[in-house]
Amino acid sequence: MRSSMSEPGVVLPAGYPADFEREIALWDGTRLRLRPIRPDDAPRLVEHYGRLSAHSAYQRFFTVMKRLPPDWARFLADVDYQRRFALVVERGPREAPELIAVARYEPTDRPDTAEVAFVVMDGWQGKGIGTTLLGELLAAAEARGIHRFRAWVLADNPRMLDLLSRFTDVQERTIESGVVEVAFTRRADAGGRHG
Repeated sequence: MRSSMSEPGVVLPAGYPADFEREIALWDGTRLRLRPIRPDDAPRLVEHYGRLSAHSAYQRFFTVMKRLPPDWARFLADVDYQRRFALVVERGPREAPELIAVARYEPTDRPDTAEVAFVVMDGWQGKGIGTTLLGELLAAAEARGIHRFRAWVLADNPRMLDLLSRFTDVQERTIESGVVEVAFTRRADAGGRHG
């Protein structure tokens, strides 16, 4: 394990892909930090969930909980950076950042396919964070041999459905009980610095 150059005192887990750490600019010029998730983000995930509206929390988790259980947060923050990968967008001081968004992929029963999920704080939606995260996440997956993706999206989540329609090649789209299952691949022009 080694310490992060950008955050004194933070010990990075083995395999941490520091090349994903960078500053991003939103469409309105706001600058935020993008980086891979780390195990020490677990408490920040709980805080992040607590700041989501009930609607946004439901759209991400398909349920509303009073708070994200700490064991879930630990599981979500502890990835292997290969089969399980997540990126966060943050702002504020590096020693006490506020999470703005999280994007992740998780393994499925097929080695070349991953499930993707995103959540962006309500006040930050519609500013280009999801587009940036989608490009970076899919590029990271492809660099790790994952070329097909699935997402389960509530039918009343037009932002996510539109994001996938505009920036990926949708292969299949089915709906059941108000949940849209989207199977897709990365578009060659989808962006992502690592692609």
